[in-house]
Amino acid sequence: MAAPAGVVVSKERVIATVPGDHRVNERIRVDTIRLIDHEGNQRGVTSTREALALARSLDLDLVEIAPTASPPVCRIMDYGKFKFDEAQKAKESRRKTQNVGVKEMKYRPKIGDQDFMTKTRLVEKFLGEGHKVKITIMFRGRESAHPELGKKILDRIVEKVDGTAKVESSPKLDGRNMTMVLGPDKKSTKPKADDAAAPAPVATTAAPEVATESTNEES
Repeated sequence: MAAPAGVVVSKERVIATVPGDHRVNERIRVDTIRLIDHEGNQRGVTSTREALALARSLDLDLVEIAPTASPPVCRIMDYGKFKFDEAQKAKESRRKTQNVGVKEMKYRPKIGDQDFMTKTRLVEKFLGEGHKVKITIMFRGRESAHPELGKKILDRIVEKVDGTAKVESSPKLDGRNMTMVLGPDKKSTKPKADDAAAPAPVATTAAPEVATESTNEES
């Protein structure tokens, strides 16, 4: 029975190929190549037939890695393992990209100094991990008549993260909340002078409220 389109069949192995893949084994049509063996040694220019025979004797594949060179450069390797490793690297890269998103930290206009420092340290931690952080000041009752209190808190946060973050979305009122978005400042490596002097967070009965892409109000 004929092999399906896009599949190369040899006596040693069956290799599925897709557009954009490297040419492997019998798919390498040129007569001569520049060979790199399975240990990374340069073998110089050799015939494709001899290189393929060497790869078969090692139960490995001959893979074209530089098709535009003259002659093309090929390497002896385990192509299946190579493709698996490449897929794992791509998967890990996607995982890291997906994990970097927008965190949210909620403050109250009359927050105490200790709670302020604890939450702001978490904000710095998120920024250091590459996340953006949405800062939400939640007003209750008559507090909404004094937006300057929220702006004062946001200014304190910006001052504390100066050198490690930048304001990506300026403070704005959104109903009973005032919001601001901070992003990592990758260009800056400025150390914070008050880091060593700042008191360590004290454990409390309730952890700071942190949300990811969340708009639920603090209970």
